[in-house]
Amino acid sequence: MTSQLEKAHALKALHEGPDTFLIPGPWDVASARVFEAFGFPALATTSGGFAYSLGKLDGEVTLDEKVAHCRALSEATRIPISADLENGYGHEPDQVAETIRQIAGAGVVGGSIEDYSGEEIYDFDLAVERVAAGVAAARSLDFPFALIARCENLLRGRDDMDDTIRRLQAFEAAGADVLFAPGLRSLDEVRAVGAEVTKPLSVLAVMIPGATLAELADAGARRVSIGGALAQVAYGVLVEGAREMQENGSFGWLAKFSRDNNIEPWLRPKE
Repeated sequence: MTSQLEKAHALKALHEGPDTFLIPGPWDVASARVFEAFGFPALATTSGGFAYSLGKLDGEVTLDEKVAHCRALSEATRIPISADLENGYGHEPDQVAETIRQIAGAGVVGGSIEDYSGEEIYDFDLAVERVAAGVAAARSLDFPFALIARCENLLRGRDDMDDTIRRLQAFEAAGADVLFAPGLRSLDEVRAVGAEVTKPLSVLAVMIPGATLAELADAGARRVSIGGALAQVAYGVLVEGAREMQENGSFGWLAKFSRDNNIEPWLRPKE
């Protein structure tokens, strides 16, 4: 079993290394093991995908549920896991700090904190204080926990690139290890943000669907995630099959099944 310290240093090396890496989003142990078996170097949990697996909507998962989820993934895999911590499960900086401590206790070695409350973007000063509190909690640990600071402006209908860059720069100054602007919609926007920050920049690939990993890297992204997109596709197939059976009494969805895509060979943890 790879230790948490070893996983933490592996994630740190990915963020600080010269190469851009893709970090997919598992929503349960099975998907985490499949991603690991295919050789991805790290994983980033998806808040939406995990919520769906519990029969909940994105944003309805409790901190206790997230901690249990992260512990299960960490124990089932040997690669680093970073957690989507939404708004840190609390508005106040001390709540963010406590979330970092709890999630670190579950075995993960990184986590993202958003500047979105679930209803609105946090005031600039409070957003920075929340990141600073998360950083302080991360630095109190006995391993290098990666604090990812997310600016949600562009994803939440606030199309203000200047404020997005201002917030990311402030998060960097507060000590964040990685900066994440999930709402960037073009390679030009990635370049514009990347030129204004010095910490590793994370982007959400599904917002720029025509771009390749190489193109995102050339634009300045260091870390590329997919969020809950693959979970949505998987559940979409479930919905499609259920609709066909209920409405038509037919099984055309079986044509999409292939023994080559059988999940069972990928479920055994790597030795």
